[in-house]
Amino acid sequence: MALKATIYKAELQLSDLDRQHYGSYSLTLARHPSETDERMMVRLLAFALHASEHLSFCKGISDEDEPDLWEIDLGGNLERWIEVGLPEEKRIRKACGRARQVVVITYSGRTAELWWQQNQAALARQDKLTVLQLPAAQSQALAALAERTMNLTCTLQEGQIWLSSGPRDLQLEPRYLQRQTRGAD
Repeated sequence: MALKATIYKAELQLSDLDRQHYGSYSLTLARHPSETDERMMVRLLAFALHASEHLSFCKGISDEDEPDLWEIDLGGNLERWIEVGLPEEKRIRKACGRARQVVVITYSGRTAELWWQQNQAALARQDKLTVLQLPAAQSQALAALAERTMNLTCTLQEGQIWLSSGPRDLQLEPRYLQRQTRGAD
């Protein structure tokens, strides 16, 4: 018998001071049986970083044709494709051919550094691509916030992320490895 996804609920209060985007989001995350709390929470962070009324979670890990999140505009155009983890270079190239903007968020410490070293030259040719790296200690601290029902407050300003869940507070600072050079907002 196949294992089913575990459902997590998150109430996210977001203040993105850089984009002047403020909102409350009731999110449902389906955690695939092979997914860790760390990966799921990085997906949630990816949502916070790019929140919009059209951004949604996808099948991601369980479907080769969908990212972890995507944003599709009212005309059906694929605006943003977001991957979490260490996707293959071929998958990123394909995403860059489909979406106006592609974002990859890595988080696995030394493994992510090796992935970047191996793929950096090929990915540098992708002008629609942004790659962020979340330090391992920060992604692990983020994972510690995972609960089946979460109430989170997130503030974004100048590359800094402040995230709180009840009495627990985190400050995160992803590092840009590559920034999109074409088709930016």
